[in-house]
Amino acid sequence: MATLPALSLPLATLTLSLLLLFHSSAAAPRKLIQVQQQPLVLKYHKGPLLTGNLTINLLWYGRFSATQRSIIADFLLSLSAASPPPPPSAASWWHTTALYGGSAPRLFLGRQLLDDHYSVGKSLSPSQLSLLASKPGASPTNINVVLTSVDVAVDGFCSSRCGTHGPLAGSAGFIWTGDSEVQCPGQCAWPFHQPVYGPQTPPLVAPNSDVGMDGVVINLATLLAGAVTNPDGNGYFQGPADAPLEAVSACTGIFGSGAYPGYPGRVLVDQTSGASYNARGLDGRKYLLPAMWDPKTSQCSTLV
Repeated sequence: MATLPALSLPLATLTLSLLLLFHSSAAAPRKLIQVQQQPLVLKYHKGPLLTGNLTINLLWYGRFSATQRSIIADFLLSLSAASPPPPPSAASWWHTTALYGGSAPRLFLGRQLLDDHYSVGKSLSPSQLSLLASKPGASPTNINVVLTSVDVAVDGFCSSRCGTHGPLAGSAGFIWTGDSEVQCPGQCAWPFHQPVYGPQTPPLVAPNSDVGMDGVVINLATLLAGAVTNPDGNGYFQGPADAPLEAVSACTGIFGSGAYPGYPGRVLVDQTSGASYNARGLDGRKYLLPAMWDPKTSQCSTLV
């Protein structure tokens, strides 16, 4: 099971060289030495990848407005749209996954179940998440997604993670993430909120006017990419298998060119609303999507 860590400081995986200060001796003047950072490499561990047609089922746990549900549904539909808007688009972002398995999985929106009566309470354990993930039904081509509302606490949410993806019996896998607007927007909805620690650059304006749900889009995108490129924990990743850096989590904090810790990079700005985005979706939607590691260049690839 792979988790999307909560961020106490937005960390960009930089491809720039580092400048280090050191004293060559007690009497020598201080010198600036340029040290080239090693390329980021996600090793392929020979496990299966998800390809072909995949159905994304959604379980909305808690209370979500119709507008909030449409933000996420429209995002998922935008990833494999038959007639996407011109780049940069959500579809062109998703197409980067084709560089891993030879073709980008085609995503279809399946069942949407509402559990607005909090059937297992407002404080959830990992086993309860798995139970909820099984409700939309099992199929080898299903990825079941559990989305928790702003008033639901999940074990480890904010303190150590913003979401999870992992195996689910009879299915291609499951994903969980939640609305963090009240609990920890500076950790799981950055850059739409001030970070908890680190450089305090001004937050960006959320493209769909909902800090929590636009944060969910970022986390869901990250977990979807991880789910198809490292579904069983032996696909593409760097680091330990129980805490892997995956296709997008390896590029945390990067949304546009020139990103560095605390600065998401250069992105597009809607001239009417002032909202920041880097991808167009269906029906005029706009999204801010994280960089994805490109296995051809060993770089974090951004749309703008």
